[in-house]
Amino acid sequence: MNDTMNIQQEKLWTKSFIMLTVSYLLLFLSLQMLLSPFPAYAKEQFHPGNFTVSLVTSLFALSAIATRFATASLLRFIHRNTILLFGIVLAATVTFLYPYAATMTQLLVLRVLFGIGFGMTSTVLPTLVSQIIPHKRLGEGVGYFGLSTSLAMSIGPMIGLSVIKNYGFETLSMIGTVAAFAIIPLLLLTRSIPAQSEKPKSTQRKATAAISSDGSKDRQGNMLVPALLNMLMSVSYGGLLGFLALFGQEKKLDGIGLFFLFIACTVLIIRPISGRIFDRRGPALVLIPGAIIIIASMLILSYANSMPLVIVSALLYGLGFGAIQPTTQAWMLREASPERHGTANSLYYNSTDFGVAAGSMLLGIIASATSYSMMYRYAACVMVLFLIVYSIQHILSRKSKNSSRSNAVAKS
Repeated sequence: MNDTMNIQQEKLWTKSFIMLTVSYLLLFLSLQMLLSPFPAYAKEQFHPGNFTVSLVTSLFALSAIATRFATASLLRFIHRNTILLFGIVLAATVTFLYPYAATMTQLLVLRVLFGIGFGMTSTVLPTLVSQIIPHKRLGEGVGYFGLSTSLAMSIGPMIGLSVIKNYGFETLSMIGTVAAFAIIPLLLLTRSIPAQSEKPKSTQRKATAAISSDGSKDRQGNMLVPALLNMLMSVSYGGLLGFLALFGQEKKLDGIGLFFLFIACTVLIIRPISGRIFDRRGPALVLIPGAIIIIASMLILSYANSMPLVIVSALLYGLGFGAIQPTTQAWMLREASPERHGTANSLYYNSTDFGVAAGSMLLGIIASATSYSMMYRYAACVMVLFLIVYSIQHILSRKSKNSSRSNAVAKS
């Protein structure tokens, strides 16, 4: 990671882009392979209640959120490669130690440590990628890069549930460890991308001028709406990760892990398409249909008593999830100036983790008071709130633009 890369290039599929994307896939695989089986493993091993089981997911997510904020500050004083390497080694080492936890408390401590390592790594990698994607292909580039996340979120839980069923938790832990450590040799093949502060002043002036000329100067407040929308969507995913395996046991559905495989099928199809639609038409044509599709998916799952209905729910969820996730991220990056892409990525992934953590805890409480089926109906209601929030933002945005045009006409 030594040579300087020209970030102005129009080519998307560079060697660095490919290596960083594969690295991110491995990072999220090491997470997702264990994330879905973890609650069932913890319940079988230590017999805690539903709320304590939810802490397996939520404590990891909350520690990752806190670490991302800290990492943004550390990057000013410590070289990002040092932070990246430390994060990878910590995450991999903790993954190896999971089977050796003797109590629920020890297991939760390890989850916090994993969140720290994961938070560091998942802050640095997306920032590197955002600096090598051509500006005019931002939505497309984020869409393809985000396939690594979506694929891991889709196939990782399925792999994890299959491995733990056939080979046990210790084998699953070892596979996750190998996946995390495999990132290091891939990064050695990736050329370094200069941080914004490392660019020559003339380059910074040109970048600033380009940003000002298209009216997209630093609008950090505008990142909050897509972050909120991403958080709301992630609530439903937290309910899937935390309780789908237990839902399958309750309904006596042995193949429940296939849910994540079928998510992957439609994510692969929709993710690149949604990125192009965002680049050309904006977020509305992606977010509104995506939210409606997820609502339908959650409702179908809540009434499912057979695998065909589970598969239909999964296919729909993959369409909605695969469309919304890259759109909210690209939207946030578009609202941020290039030197704030690290902040935008940190906010995006924090909103994801906070949504997963909140979803796991709140939906866990609902499941304890009602049932897993009712829990997924409440998850559908969260996506109704998603539509309300976006509709309000869209109306206010259009009024603001119309007002600006009227003022411009009046001045002319």
